[in-house]
Amino acid sequence: MSVPMLELAPQNASVKEKILQGLSSIIDRSSFVLGENVKGLEAELAEYSGARYAVGMSSGTDALLVALMALDIKHGDEVILPSFTFFATAGVVSRLGATPVFIDLDPETFNVTGALVEAAITPRTKAIIPVHLFGQLAEMPAIMAVANKHGIPVLEDACQSLGAKGWGLSAGQFGQMTGCSFYPTKNLGAFGDAGMTLIKDDEALAAKVRRLRVHGMEPVYVHHEIGMNGRIDEFQGLVLRAKLPMLEGWHEGRRRHAQWYIERLAAITPDQMVLPLEKVPNGRHIYNQFTIRVKGGRRDALMAHLRGLGIGCAVYYPICLHEQPCFAYLGYKKGRLAESELASQEVLSLPVYPEMTPAMLEEVAQGLLSFFKKG
Repeated sequence: MSVPMLELAPQNASVKEKILQGLSSIIDRSSFVLGENVKGLEAELAEYSGARYAVGMSSGTDALLVALMALDIKHGDEVILPSFTFFATAGVVSRLGATPVFIDLDPETFNVTGALVEAAITPRTKAIIPVHLFGQLAEMPAIMAVANKHGIPVLEDACQSLGAKGWGLSAGQFGQMTGCSFYPTKNLGAFGDAGMTLIKDDEALAAKVRRLRVHGMEPVYVHHEIGMNGRIDEFQGLVLRAKLPMLEGWHEGRRRHAQWYIERLAAITPDQMVLPLEKVPNGRHIYNQFTIRVKGGRRDALMAHLRGLGIGCAVYYPICLHEQPCFAYLGYKKGRLAESELASQEVLSLPVYPEMTPAMLEEVAQGLLSFFKKG
């Protein structure tokens, strides 16, 4: 493709020598799990996010799972979460025998709101997982007000949004805990799977998370809980530490490209295409994805048109979680979460990574403009 959806090689080349030097040191020490790079990464990510504690995990999925385990979520409990998100957010709930309670979204941001959360609370609600989708914070002050009113813990899913800001705070500074992903396609990507569980300020909760990632063990061979093997590798710690100092520049590169798109594509009318909206007060959308809405049932036609021109694009997400076969037992009827279902039919994400050149951006814009001129 002339404009790939994402191209990781240029970014990784910028840290290649530093990583190779660090890898040699790891081999010399032969310390491969929970070593000095992991400890350093945890300290640096805690400082970056504003959370008091950070615990390195083997993936973003495990970062969410261990947080729910630390909250003692179990069979029969209900956890409120969006239906329009990646599967892991619901998968970790079901793995613990709890019931995911799916809610709808704000069509302007694709995120859940305090009002939607409150309407879903029952006596069995034991946790709330707002997802900061595509790089923008959910309506956290309102969500936290509802959670505090009912005494329910909040686990932020910031797997796409580490570094996103709003209301004077960052992802990781609202809920009791936050799950982060460092899958290679994220703004801060590892060389494989890796994640982080942030703990806002509870030392006992942080200690429990650390135990749970090593089978509930502390000290060696003394097991306080039935935990998991969720440890992050030392190599991934090295990679992420090499990249972290560059993350702010990468965020701003994505933001510049997003703003360029918004200005360049302003001639396309809202009845044809809706551009992303930054709605958070004092916020910063970090654009893990630049996601448009294509109106009039033309999303798939536009996707085919762009790909025919060699322009990458992707749909996140084509099927809502309440419509997935594995959740059919929950009995959600079509139309119950109408905004989520409509979003799954209209969304299309465009290339926005910071290494894009002006020519690449213009090629994407011309592809969109040529399609809608046909209409």
